[in-house]
Amino acid sequence: MKIDPKIYLVLDNCFAIKRWVRPLIWMEAAKELGFKYVSASTDNEIDPLFSTDEYMDEWFREVQTASEKTGIIVPTMYTGYQTYRTVGLAHFYEKMAHHLKENWVCKLIDRAAAAGIKGLGFCFFAFSEEVMQSADEYARMEDRCLSIMAEIGDFAYERDFQVGMEQMYVPYQTPFTIAQSEDYLRRIYTMNGGHPIYITLDTGHMIGQYLYQKPSKDEILKSFERDEPGFWLGTDNCMSLWFKYKESGDFINGTEAILADIESNPRMFAAEEDTDEYTWIKRLAKYSPIIHMQQTDGIIAGHRSFTPGNNKTGIIKGEPFFKAIQESYDDPDEIFTPVDEIYLDFELFFANIAYPHDILSQLKQSLQHWRQFVPEDGMRLSEIVSRL
Repeated sequence: MKIDPKIYLVLDNCFAIKRWVRPLIWMEAAKELGFKYVSASTDNEIDPLFSTDEYMDEWFREVQTASEKTGIIVPTMYTGYQTYRTVGLAHFYEKMAHHLKENWVCKLIDRAAAAGIKGLGFCFFAFSEEVMQSADEYARMEDRCLSIMAEIGDFAYERDFQVGMEQMYVPYQTPFTIAQSEDYLRRIYTMNGGHPIYITLDTGHMIGQYLYQKPSKDEILKSFERDEPGFWLGTDNCMSLWFKYKESGDFINGTEAILADIESNPRMFAAEEDTDEYTWIKRLAKYSPIIHMQQTDGIIAGHRSFTPGNNKTGIIKGEPFFKAIQESYDDPDEIFTPVDEIYLDFELFFANIAYPHDILSQLKQSLQHWRQFVPEDGMRLSEIVSRL
């Protein structure tokens, strides 16, 4: 049976970090803005590694109490910069990777599931330069990360809980391409016996792929006229080849040697399709229970709000966005059963010097902009598309 997912507009409480820090306070702020759903960022005083067990238990009790008082629902949680700033599950000391799984991810899943929260998304592994420069080491570390992700998927499945990994925009933070994302979803699904790990799409996370395209033969040959290549060559070895052949003047053989190195290191490069936000959505939205929403001009992913000014230069538009989601669900090819709910999570960042009033104003404008397309939370995708 074809799935027609429900769509929700959700406020990510990353806006509230260091300002509106207690659950009741950020829920009241969200309610005043007109939101009914909030995703809780672990950066907002609930990071498992620096929170005591007693405090975490109290925090989740306060979330439940505040939810009952305000009517605000917290359907999901998401990691923030604390996990983004580590190699995480790709840690060079393997026991650290398992420590993070047990004492960060699983600890949080246990409490979140018990509190009635449905899912958790995270960006929790990155490959160091040492790993990136070795195809064998990269494959080994990638296998380890996906194996741990499969274990997390099993743990979550036992608690009727969804877990998702975030797609990123540089080679050392994966999944970095559409093909790699699909490969990860398939591999993990096979590893854990049919318990899916999902993906989180981010409407601004396609800006980096422009910088990591494979150069053509002609581009490489012409680059020897300059002092520097001027584009991405992938491995350190490939960069060394460029300078070697630049010095020797043997540009023809240099070009062939560089092309051979590039083709033997596909992990370093994105395809042209990976630069397009809407192609990602068409291919992967049906596996993305959380989609991070930010306005972008396609050059900078500043997690900008959807104000009239930002929307003038922004490329994230309601009509093509929802039509792309519909196209994802219309595609009969499936890795596993698509999700039946999608939370459009407004992950909007603000400077430390921003006035609180201005922050709240931009959040309200963002909600008003998208309420044109989703006037009621829980609307079916087909109904939204029919109104476009």
